[in-house]
Amino acid sequence: MPELLVDARAVSVLRSGRAILQNADLQLKRGEIVTLIGPNGAGKTTLVRLVLGLIRAERGEVWRQAGLRIGYMPQQIHIDPSLPLSVKRFLALARADSKAIDTALQQVGVGHLLDSPMRGLSGGETQRVLLARAILRRPQLLVLDEPVQGVDVSGQAEFYSTLSQLRDQLQCGVLMVSHDLHLVMAATDTVVCLNQHVCCQGHPEAVTSHPAYLELFGRDTRPGIAVYTHHHDHSHDIHGDVVESDGDREHA
Repeated sequence: MPELLVDARAVSVLRSGRAILQNADLQLKRGEIVTLIGPNGAGKTTLVRLVLGLIRAERGEVWRQAGLRIGYMPQQIHIDPSLPLSVKRFLALARADSKAIDTALQQVGVGHLLDSPMRGLSGGETQRVLLARAILRRPQLLVLDEPVQGVDVSGQAEFYSTLSQLRDQLQCGVLMVSHDLHLVMAATDTVVCLNQHVCCQGHPEAVTSHPAYLELFGRDTRPGIAVYTHHHDHSHDIHGDVVESDGDREHA
């Protein structure tokens, strides 16, 4: 059974007396990629903030493994274009040494950008530098908020491939927030469909057939989940739980 990193049970959050998250459960485990999907206002950001410990729930509880190291990648970051900030100096702001910076950039595939100015990076390059920043401390849990926003389809596929490799290298858990219902679905072990509450969750193939998912997103979103594939030495049951097997299995 994979090691449990975070366990949120029956959490609810109120704002001005209105429930923006109701009775939601979320379990994050080492070695697994979990993706939160849902419409705008569904409570995805609120649930992530609970996981990060930035807010507290009015009801329910969030357990985190003691001393849990979390790496966070925001949607985007604004850097004044007049600021002469190189990639190396930007990453050094996270109090990382040169060796850690070099290693992180190599792991995300942009080692050649070490001395490049941040203001000159493309959207895809910027996202990879932000990912490098998130893994500097070798996190046990990696949290990514819309990580491929503004990146083209080819770049998205490459990013998700890199993310899968990082999960294997670092043996970390991954929590992703996404509006994308195509590439990201196939890059995920467990999908949690949220709309103020958890509508459905499990392996992507099970979730995309669930009536709650189809009601929110429609049947025309289902064909795209086979664009990207990844491999594991385990399979999943209909609830998304891991079932160990002897050989690799491909999920598409």
